[in-house]
Amino acid sequence: MGFVISQSEQEEIDRWLLKYPPHQKQSAVLPALKIVQEKNGGWLATEHLDAVADYLSLPKIAVYEVASFYSLFDLKPVGKHKIYVCTNVSCMLAGSETIVGYLERRLGIKMGETTQDGCFTLKEAECLAACGGAPAMQIDNTYYENLTPEKIESILAGLNG
Repeated sequence: MGFVISQSEQEEIDRWLLKYPPHQKQSAVLPALKIVQEKNGGWLATEHLDAVADYLSLPKIAVYEVASFYSLFDLKPVGKHKIYVCTNVSCMLAGSETIVGYLERRLGIKMGETTQDGCFTLKEAECLAACGGAPAMQIDNTYYENLTPEKIESILAGLNG
């Protein structure tokens, strides 16, 4: 038997479903995947995608397409903390390449990889909508702007493993 969406996850998904007309259940795919991913250590296996499709009465491919398109969904295990570095134009012009290089050296991983201790996964973000504070990154659900290597060191030191 595959993964089963918990009662609390169903209740959260149902709250989202109330926001859409009954014939538009596909509109709840994004929040449903986010809910399930959060409860599963930050990533989604095929059995999670299948469970969301079954719960929403949608073809599995409709859920797979969404999960594979958006970078906020991870289809393999990730670290405890996901670090997204914006590499779009504003951040690039403000030095995001330096920030990426610093993080790769500091963490001992490349973009898209997870540290051996499972603490950090480093990911590229196409845009974090923080152009005024470039370069920017997001760790878990917190944004950080006007980054420097020194500021990053302080941020990493403040995280609980």
